[in-house]
Amino acid sequence: MKSFKEISTRLKIAKKNIKQIDEKSRGSNAASLGKALKISTELVAAVFVGSTIGFLLDNWFDTKPLLTICFFFMGVAAGILNVFKSAKKMNKKL
Repeated sequence: MKSFKEISTRLKIAKKNIKQIDEKSRGSNAASLGKALKISTELVAAVFVGSTIGFLLDNWFDTKPLLTICFFFMGVAAGILNVFKSAKKMNKKL
């Protein structure tokens, strides 16, 4: 009989802990929207900066599409890397 009570109390404690974790992990819709906007902004900004640098260097060196294309892809790669880093940080906070 003692073991049944012990199991029962442990079960109640475990259920309470699970409820607390579920309440903490639920974020508001505004917080989720903010995270999504941050990630998308980081991606777009990296692509924009890369393309702009490539365009300016193309005008300077007179190599019209070459550097714009190269820096565009470098911006895409940097943006994706930033998105992964941001997502990893956000995941650790949970």
